Amino acid sequence: MAKKKSKLEQIDLEYIFRASPTILYQFFTTPSCLIRWYCDEVDINGEKYTFSWDGYPEDAELLESVENEKLRFRWDDSEDDTYFEIRMSKSPVTSETILEITDIVEPHEVEEQKLLWASQIKKLRQETGG
Repeated sequence: MAKKKSKLEQIDLEYIFRASPTILYQFFTTPSCLIRWYCDEVDINGEKYTFSWDGYPEDAELLESVENEKLRFRWDDSEDDTYFEIRMSKSPVTSETILEITDIVEPHEVEEQKLLWASQIKKLRQETGG
């Protein structure tokens, strides 16, 4: 019997930062920056990112990267089309950076992922000076 795919849900989050898109991009793509806010360890080999939390590694493939604008990752262990995407843009009115996160998750993971992103973004904000 074929495994039934569950319907995925999209989470859209938006945050305002004083840090520039260039600085934020570094915090999403540089190992020394990623370990300051996102994971305990990270190894980047081409398009493959291996993130580790508490000694447990998870692999993600970088599907798309537009410097200082956009990143899209897919988790290697996902059976569905789950991914997360990060977009950065400058507000034309305030000159602040708008950070948008889209995360495609299983329905039972929605609230947990929202809380996780809120926690991670709080750390990112501290590391980038807001």
